[in-house]
Amino acid sequence: MHDPPRILAVDDTPENLEILRMRLEANGYEVATAADGEEGLAKARELTPDLILLDIMMPKLDGISVVRMLKQDTSLLAIPVILVTAKADTRDVVEGLDAGGDDYLTKPFEHQALLARVRSMLRQKALHDTVAKQAKCLEDQAAQLSDWNRSLEQTVADQVTELERMARLRRFLPVQVADLIVATGNGDALLQSHRREVTVVFCDLRGFTAFAETAEPEEVMTVLAEYHSCLGQQIVRHEGTLERFVGDGIVVVFNDPLPCADHTERAVSMAAAMRDAIDEHSEQWRKRDYLLGFGIGVARGHATIGRIGFDQRSDYAVIGTVSNHAARLCEEAKSRQILVSQRVVGAVESLVESVPVGELTLKGFRRPMPAYEILRWIGRPS
Repeated sequence: MHDPPRILAVDDTPENLEILRMRLEANGYEVATAADGEEGLAKARELTPDLILLDIMMPKLDGISVVRMLKQDTSLLAIPVILVTAKADTRDVVEGLDAGGDDYLTKPFEHQALLARVRSMLRQKALHDTVAKQAKCLEDQAAQLSDWNRSLEQTVADQVTELERMARLRRFLPVQVADLIVATGNGDALLQSHRREVTVVFCDLRGFTAFAETAEPEEVMTVLAEYHSCLGQQIVRHEGTLERFVGDGIVVVFNDPLPCADHTERAVSMAAAMRDAIDEHSEQWRKRDYLLGFGIGVARGHATIGRIGFDQRSDYAVIGTVSNHAARLCEEAKSRQILVSQRVVGAVESLVESVPVGELTLKGFRRPMPAYEILRWIGRPS
């Protein structure tokens, strides 16, 4: 609805138009006029009035034809039309109402009847506009809800894709590396080869090869599951990066991909905790007549770190003598023994009880390497 309401009066008699204009404007309405049906139709399309007063008998295009054309136009069909006739010809009125007219008046106009019909039609128009506005609002809300649903569906789909991607990464990469790739979205850069000082922990079971040759496959897998679960808890607790499994061997790296200043302390603390945790399982294994021990080697040094492999399968690997050093120390370790390099013991000397074991001739190293046994982890004073 316009404010004030806009009324279009269409009549081929100027005097009638003037009467309508004066009476309606006197009651606060905005009035536009047209002298024939064609002009009235054009102005209806131009002005989109709130009400049309339409004479039936006009040259060029009569009122009934105008009504039909108005009601065929979707942008105009909601405008109420009061038909005006100079004679009380029931056939004209019936035909006009059938064509789409909403009410009728006869000339000469009776002032109160005119205003009553105008007010009635404008109330209907206002009600129609309110309902249309509410319907449009509901339509907009439905469209917005549909957009939200699509957005939500896309978000869920993206999250599912991300979870699937994360699951794939976690199967092939250390947890810290996978988490960092997903968090930053910059996996290629993170997986590029780089050089960094790290502490490497290598541990495995003593006597596992002989056990695997004589035990049933189900027994072997049960022991491995218990062993990996037990050590996995300590790796997570000390925030180490699980680089790889090598049969019963496990390689854990500290200071990559997430840097930590106390990486050697964490590594030795984890090694001591692993030994204590495995002790409980060793007792159960002995009861099952499994002769298994546990040894650990820890070394510190620089390494080249990054992705190795091919498109369908890749690993995040630590390449360098530091990994070999830890592995060789582990080979030399007796059951429950933690052997560490000189650089490792130098970094944690005040935090452990240790004893030198002399210089060891390690496979792959040209000269004997000093080694130390960690007897007990003391840690920092609380």
